Amino acid sequence: MSLDTIPKDLRQLRACLSCSLIKNVDQFENDGCENCDEFLHMKNDRDKVYVCTSNNFDGMIAVMSPEDSWVAKWQRISRFSKGIYAISVAGKLPAIVIRDMKSRGITYKSRDNSSR
Repeated sequence: MSLDTIPKDLRQLRACLSCSLIKNVDQFENDGCENCDEFLHMKNDRDKVYVCTSNNFDGMIAVMSPEDSWVAKWQRISRFSKGIYAISVAGKLPAIVIRDMKSRGITYKSRDNSSR
């Protein structure tokens, strides 16, 4: 697991609304999201971090070998980077971001258990 993806402390934790990766605000701003930054563009954009992440999430899963983990498969994160992930994330990406993802051929699936 890369040390860059592990939250440094438990303050200001947020989960990506696209992949549910958990990091703190500064980590998202400094490094973006290892799974989603090619289309969410959070790196160096604190406003985008707040729009594309949520501080309202349930549970945490540490994933060391995503491709081998049944939990990662169950959470639909088996193709993502090693890291700490939320079990569910409350909130939804803005419509404009979802449209941009769709135009790139990326299907958005909410990580909010109440919408499953």
